[in-house]
Amino acid sequence: MADFIYCLNSSTIRPTPILEKIAIAASSGYAAIELWHDDIDLYLLHGGTLGDIRKAVQDNGLEVPTTIFLKGWWDTQGEEYEQELDEIKRRLEQSAELGAPYAIGGPPLGPVDFELGSRQYARLLEVGRGFGVKPIMEFLGFSDEVNSIEAALRVIEGSGDADATTVLDPFHIFRGGGSVESISKLSAGQIAISHFNDCVDDPPREQQHDPDRVMPGDGMMDLGRYCDLLREVGYDRWLSLELFREDLWARDPADVAREGLEKMRAVVEGSIGD
Repeated sequence: MADFIYCLNSSTIRPTPILEKIAIAASSGYAAIELWHDDIDLYLLHGGTLGDIRKAVQDNGLEVPTTIFLKGWWDTQGEEYEQELDEIKRRLEQSAELGAPYAIGGPPLGPVDFELGSRQYARLLEVGRGFGVKPIMEFLGFSDEVNSIEAALRVIEGSGDADATTVLDPFHIFRGGGSVESISKLSAGQIAISHFNDCVDDPPREQQHDPDRVMPGDGMMDLGRYCDLLREVGYDRWLSLELFREDLWARDPADVAREGLEKMRAVVEGSIGD
């Protein structure tokens, strides 16, 4: 029996239309699906409605833990910041309409001012409260500075906000040069969601990007230890399969989703009691 909630990040079957992604997630055995705002907007552009998407989610018995993503909240100023904030509010409105409790916000990829980022994240959380949605501060392994659990904690703690959280992801921990052992520095309440995937050592770590992550169990990460650390801090919510591979996008999306869930279960449930 799994002690996490299996979720499909819709990037894993990216070319598939959004309503089909939702149906595939449910039929494959997932309990939840993460949705991207680009997919939502494409559906709306062709005459669909947010109500259609929410009905599809509900009819398929799924939940939407997060929508992805919010940008420009950390490193913009003045008129540019206000423009980015307008777009953030538009996306948060979508998140709320779809019943998502969280929306993922990405950091800058270059050098940053952590004090500024902490203040801006606190402001972002306040904006989110107006929609009933909690923005997440994600760290990215290929960011110059915001690339580790420690960096995320710096922003979370600096914000002074009890709703501050981050996203965990084996690939981003590995790519940033960190250790899964750093999960022990977090409380369960500081982890909004955990993405799930595996890592390889070719190409070299420092050259890797999103397409280099692989299915759970197909790489070299000790994902059993990763899951144990999540359990030790008390995290028991979503594990979301997140991949960005063109070879998977070229396959039958239902086959990819089923294979991903099987491999997640083999890793996660195989680690229980170790």
